[in-house]
Amino acid sequence: MFEPKRPQKALKYEELRIYTDAELNNYTEEELKEFKIKHEIPKVEELEKGPWPSFVADAKQEALRRRKLADDRMMIDRYVVEDLLGQLELSFNDGETHWKHGGIVGVFGYGGGVIGRYSDVPEKFPGIAHFHTIRVNQPASKFYKSDFLRALADLWEYRGSGLFNMHGSTGDIILLGTTTEQLEPIFYDMTHELDQDLGGSGSNLRTPSCCIGKARCEWACYDTQEMCYEMTMHYQDELHRPAFPYKFKFKFDGCPNCCVASIARADIAFIGTWRDEIRIDQDAVKAYIAGDIVPRGGAHRGRDWGKFDIQKEVIDRCPSQCMWMEDGKLVIDNKECVRCMHCINVMPQALRPGKDTGVSILVGAKAPILEGAQIAQVIVPFMKAEPPYDNVKEVIERIWEFWMEEGKNRERVGELIQRVGLPKFLEVIGLPPAPQMIKAPRSNPYIFWKEEDVPGGFTRDIKEFRARHKR
Repeated sequence: MFEPKRPQKALKYEELRIYTDAELNNYTEEELKEFKIKHEIPKVEELEKGPWPSFVADAKQEALRRRKLADDRMMIDRYVVEDLLGQLELSFNDGETHWKHGGIVGVFGYGGGVIGRYSDVPEKFPGIAHFHTIRVNQPASKFYKSDFLRALADLWEYRGSGLFNMHGSTGDIILLGTTTEQLEPIFYDMTHELDQDLGGSGSNLRTPSCCIGKARCEWACYDTQEMCYEMTMHYQDELHRPAFPYKFKFKFDGCPNCCVASIARADIAFIGTWRDEIRIDQDAVKAYIAGDIVPRGGAHRGRDWGKFDIQKEVIDRCPSQCMWMEDGKLVIDNKECVRCMHCINVMPQALRPGKDTGVSILVGAKAPILEGAQIAQVIVPFMKAEPPYDNVKEVIERIWEFWMEEGKNRERVGELIQRVGLPKFLEVIGLPPAPQMIKAPRSNPYIFWKEEDVPGGFTRDIKEFRARHKR
C-alpha cells in the first residue's frame, strides 16, 4: 500500500479559516443581478451569453464580494477583479494582450513556482499593476479534502484576487493574481499551515501529474500515484531550481487509455502496459454476444444501437487485426496486439490486461511552440515499475544528461531528437533499437545498419557476391 514519506498534516478548516460564513456570502442574488463593475465591458459580457458556464459571471461574483468586504479583510487592491475584466475588454478592442514581462519574481530559495505578470497599462488598471500567478503542486490524482480547498480559497481571497484555475495543463492548482509583496507570506502560509508546496514553472521539471490509477481504476497496470509521488519527492531540486534548456514534463498513465494524455503532452510519458496475454473470460464473451451483458459498461445507453455485433464492434476495429472468432471462442494473437485497449473497453467483463505489468516509456511529446505539436514515441517498450524505481530514474537521468549538454535554449527533448535523429539519441542514452520505435512496425521494410555492424563493411566486390548468389 502506498504510504507517504512523512506523516501528513491533518487540516481542519475551522482552525484555518479566515472568513466567516457571513463574509463569504455577503451579497444577495438580487444585488448580483443589479451589480455593474466600474468599467464598461460590452465585449467581455458577450461571454456570459449562451448555455455554457462563464468565467465572466464567476468573476463578477468575486468582484461583488470584494466590494462588500471590509478594508482590513484584503491584502491587495479591492478592485483587482474589476480591473482584470476592464483590461480584458481593452485587449479585445485593441486586438492584442496588455500583459508585459516586467521582470522575474519568486520566493526565497525557489527558481520556479511563480509566474511574474504585469499590466502594461497600470495607470488605467492599478488593481492589476502586479498580477502574479502561483502554481501549487496538486496531490496525486487530484484527490482533495474540502477542508484543504476551503482553507486555500480563504488564503487566496485574503492575499490574492480570489480567482482560481482548477487546473493548469500540467495539473497544478493555479492561483491567479497577487502582488510581489504578498508572495513570501503566501508561500509561508501554504508550506507551514497548509502543508503544501509550489509546483514547477520555468526551464525546469514541471509538476508531475498522474491518472487516478489503482485508487479507483481497474485497468491500472502500476501504481501511478506512488510513482508520481516518488518522482516528485526525489527530483525536488529539478522541480524548484531551473537548470534545463526548457520545460520538462513527467506524466503517469496507468494504462493505454491515457487519461492524462501523457502521450500528447509529456516529455517522458509512463504508460501502464502488460507483456503477457490478455485474459479472456469466454463465458462473458458469449454473454456479450447474446446481449446478456451491455457493452462498454453501459456508457452508450442513451439510445437503441441494435444488437451487439462482436465482429463489427470489436474484431474489425482492431488496428493490428490480431483477433478472430474460432469455434465460438474469441482468439487473440497477443504478439501482434498493440495494447490499444479498444476490445477491453468494449467488453470489460470479458477481457482484462495481463498480469505481468509494467510501463512503456515514451519520449518527446509537446504542444506547438518552436516546432509543431509532437506525439511521444516509444523508447522502452516494457519496463517493470516497482519502488524505488531505480531502473526508471536511470533512464530519466541519461536523457537529462544528453539534453542538458546538447539541447538549445527553449528546445524540448522531442525537438532535440528531431534535430539529431533517433539513432543518435538511442546510442547516447544506451538503449537498443526496437520495432516499437517505428511508426508502423508491421509495414516499414527498412532497417538502417551502421557500417561497423555489417560483416565486411559497405564496400563489396560485386563479382564475389554474384559468385555466391548464382541465379
